[in-house]
Amino acid sequence: MNQNIVKRNELLAQKVIKGLESRNMKGYFAASKEEALEIALSLIPKGSSVAMGGAMSAHEIGLVEAVKGPDYKFIDRDAAPDKRAAMLAAYDADVFLCSANAMTEDGILVNIDGNANRVSAIAQGPRKVLVIVGMNKICKDVDHAMKRARNVAAPINAQRFGLNTPCAKTGSCMDCKSPDTICCQFLITRFSRHKDRIHVILVNDSLGF
Repeated sequence: MNQNIVKRNELLAQKVIKGLESRNMKGYFAASKEEALEIALSLIPKGSSVAMGGAMSAHEIGLVEAVKGPDYKFIDRDAAPDKRAAMLAAYDADVFLCSANAMTEDGILVNIDGNANRVSAIAQGPRKVLVIVGMNKICKDVDHAMKRARNVAAPINAQRFGLNTPCAKTGSCMDCKSPDTICCQFLITRFSRHKDRIHVILVNDSLGF
C-alpha cells in the first residue's frame, strides 16, 4: 500500500477511535490483516461461545476459520439443521462477530440488514460484539455512511446472493420494495449503553463491501 495512504489511514483511525471512546465503544487499529487477527483473538477468551452475522471482513482476516477451531464453541448457523435455533442461540453468545456497512469519522456504525439477525445482535444480546472494519468503509458523516451502505454494500451483496433486486441490475439503490430486498432494517449505532461491549478493529486494508 502507498505510504501516503498508510499515513492518512493511521491518522484517520486515531480520530475514529476517539469517536468510539466518546460513545462507550472500544477501538483498535491494525496495520495489517495479520495484526487484526491477533487483536481479535486477544479479545475472545478460549472456551467462549462465538456467533456471527454476515461478515466478509472477518473471513478475510482469517478470524472465522480461527474460531471454528477446538478452542471455541462456534455457533455455525450455516451448518445447523435448524437455522432459526442457531440464530436465536447467537443472542446468548459470549462473542458476536460482524462487520459494518459503513462508519463515520466520529465513530458511528451504520448497518443494513434483511433478516435483522445481524443488526438485532449488534444492538442487544451477545455479551461482546467484535466488529472488523476496513478503512475503505470510513465515511465523513452519517449521511455519507448511509449512502455508502445503500449504494455500495447493498448492491454488491444483492449480486453476491443472486437476488432479484433493482440494485443488483443497476449497481445503485433504487429505494425498492422488492420481495428480495436486503434493505429491510437500518441500524445506526451512535452510543453503547453498556461500556466496552462493542469493540471495533480498524484494519489498514480494503475489506468487505
